[in-house]
Amino acid sequence: MEQVLVASSSDKSKKYFLDFLSAHAVKMLSSVSTGGEARRAVMQHNFQLVVINAPLRDEFGHELAMDLAEKTNVGVVLVVKSELYETVSDRVEQAGVIVVQKPINRMLLYQSMRIAAACGQRLETLQKENQKLQKKMHELQLVGRAKCALVQYRHLTEQEAHRYIEKQAMNQRVPRLEIAEDILHTYDD
Repeated sequence: MEQVLVASSSDKSKKYFLDFLSAHAVKMLSSVSTGGEARRAVMQHNFQLVVINAPLRDEFGHELAMDLAEKTNVGVVLVVKSELYETVSDRVEQAGVIVVQKPINRMLLYQSMRIAAACGQRLETLQKENQKLQKKMHELQLVGRAKCALVQYRHLTEQEAHRYIEKQAMNQRVPRLEIAEDILHTYDD
């Protein structure tokens, strides 16, 4: 874990978490007191983990935890009083939030933080892979449309259209996508 954000309304708790994380070689630690500050901080920095000590000054904290878990790749640990553990867990665990109850077991807290950070890292990897696949799908769709244009306007077969696009890409030393875009630009006018 390199970058961690601690959200806690209590200065004493904030110090506890910051000291705890410093002892575990976290490189960049930040702390905030409200959910609004936490949301802004997450948008500005690339945190691997956010630890939320509920309640916060402006909200309980489960809303923040769910927002972060659903809309970002950050790992989220929500720390709540033991009497609220079951209720809060039922609400937030579906979103991927790890809930830890007070009083805090240091080893359990550390393991929860590591798991949350690892899950966040895995989400980031999957998101990058997804973006790569979407880009490839976009390319295939454009090439397919370009082939259809060649079949329609130049009366080529599908194989001839495919070969034409491949050959043009090799001859001009450009990606197939660029050739497909040129073909579509030519025939879509």
